[in-house]
Amino acid sequence: QVQLVESGGGLMQPGGSLRLSCAASGSISSIIAMGWYRQAPGKQRELVAAITDTGSTNITNSVKGRFTISRDNAKNTVSLQMNSLKIEDTAVYYCDAVSVRSRYWGQGTQVTVSS
Repeated sequence: QVQLVESGGGLMQPGGSLRLSCAASGSISSIIAMGWYRQAPGKQRELVAAITDTGSTNITNSVKGRFTISRDNAKNTVSLQMNSLKIEDTAVYYCDAVSVRSRYWGQGTQVTVSS
């Protein structure tokens, strides 16, 4: 089992920045990739960014150039630096971790971008 705890969400004006962090605990040696998804009201959950245990990243087109994903294997954390935030970035952001057999989710953290 893997437990994920997110932090760093909140309210920000358009153009501002937020940094989300996700701390993993439990069977962390089994994790092969971690990432961030988001779900806006009335919409499906979508991938924002993911990073493998070797450092390869995948970032969705709508946030490329604005969001950066990073991973600290020593601290078992994955972070999402979000710059130039837009109103359409408003959503609940979920951290996920993938192992060979399972996928784990955090509880989610709200990000609201509003003037």
